[in-house]
Amino acid sequence: MQRIRSFVEQTLLVWLILASVVFFQLGSSEGQGRELISWAKQNTMQAAVMLAMFCIGFLLPPEEFREVLRRWKSVLGGTFTQYMTMPLLAWLITVLFQFEGALRVGIILVGCVPGAMASNILTLTARGNVSYSICLTTAATLLSPFVIPVLLLMLVGDSQRPDPWLVFENLVNTVALPVLVGFAVKSSWRSGLKKVDDLVAVIANVAIVWIIGVAVGENAERLGALTLWLGAGLLLINLGGYVAGWYSGGLLLRLDTPSRRALTLEIGMQNAGVGTMQALSLFPDPLAAVPTATYTFGCMLTGTLLANYWNRSSVQAESESAALPAQE
Repeated sequence: MQRIRSFVEQTLLVWLILASVVFFQLGSSEGQGRELISWAKQNTMQAAVMLAMFCIGFLLPPEEFREVLRRWKSVLGGTFTQYMTMPLLAWLITVLFQFEGALRVGIILVGCVPGAMASNILTLTARGNVSYSICLTTAATLLSPFVIPVLLLMLVGDSQRPDPWLVFENLVNTVALPVLVGFAVKSSWRSGLKKVDDLVAVIANVAIVWIIGVAVGENAERLGALTLWLGAGLLLINLGGYVAGWYSGGLLLRLDTPSRRALTLEIGMQNAGVGTMQALSLFPDPLAAVPTATYTFGCMLTGTLLANYWNRSSVQAESESAALPAQE
């Protein structure tokens, strides 16, 4: 099971692409294909997000909550940076590129949602501080029911603004509570956890792939009409998040290099599953889910490239450091 987990996590981008292709074909077809996508949207999306969040809670080591309390200043500082920079970046992109309607809503949602579980995995690859990464993801996820309604109230136009209480209730039921329940179940389970952890991690990734696939299938007819401007705008949000994470970690929070890497990946990589579910359930036009689903591919690709670069640079630095005594 550990090998399966490692394989799924390392090839997640591939599975996202394959699922999107399959669901795109189903969504583009007439008859049963479209009916299947419609059924999946109505009956499985919320359950899939809740399952993914439960898995995230289950995978949280109990000591991580104590770590959040111990280093609360750096955790809250990083979370504050994320919720300040990413929504602002998303809003600026909608203004600069003049996005309107459902696309504008979807792009703003990209900036408002908390960080993704994938950032924790890539932080490990990047030789970053995984514990700090998990603390950031936990804090941002648990705060999301309180922060996201306020951000949407501020950034989304009156004609498309959802009821803040409805957003809060939705996020509590589908994000915060499942995480807490998953953590409670894990805390009460005392033996044989490693294999269970690996299975739960696989289930979480499968749920994310399903969510993105359904969103792509639901918007199959609209995807062909989109231009490269959307991709460019989302890429700028992603890269801007990395820049904000790296420099705020060094200049404002005074973090060490491993923690700066964790913060950089955490801010740049957003939880597209939560954003996609919010877009499909809170806004009448399913086109709002296109930016959140599309962002998944971009941040997975750039995050993987960045993590691998940091991994290689760390290995090279260690090799050079080990060679110094021999040269003397």
